[in-house]
Amino acid sequence: YKFLSRRTDSKFNKVILKRLNMTRKSKAPLSMQKLAKLMAGKDGKIAVVVGTVTDDKRLYEVPKLSVCALRFTETARASIIKAGGECLTFDKLALRSPLGKGTVLLRGPVKARAAERHFGKAPGVPHSKTAPHVRAKGRKFEKARGKRSSRGYKV
Repeated sequence: YKFLSRRTDSKFNKVILKRLNMTRKSKAPLSMQKLAKLMAGKDGKIAVVVGTVTDDKRLYEVPKLSVCALRFTETARASIIKAGGECLTFDKLALRSPLGKGTVLLRGPVKARAAERHFGKAPGVPHSKTAPHVRAKGRKFEKARGKRSSRGYKV
């Protein structure tokens, strides 16, 4: 994609190159449920995910999809192929659609990591929804003043 982004004036290739060089944190996984929802009504197009496509047990009927991704979990790959779809790699996509025509570029939820709960305004500050780093979740741990109205006040 370095070659394609340099030699073609396709914005798609430049975006793919940028996303391939991102950190692992920025290449968030995308579930089959979300993939099917986002690809509804886009027949004949290839879904492109720079990241992993994971299986979703909640999705009973997998639609026929053409998906290009960095990785597929074994069960996700099996369910796509069973539905009559296909799993592509990025080198196959480059041969099939060098300018990104007929593709839909998707990405997983980057802010859905468990660690993101602890980022933002400090816990205890008014209007903060940030989770504190607590050793345990019991009665004795950060459950006193400021956390419950029965203990003085609640922020």
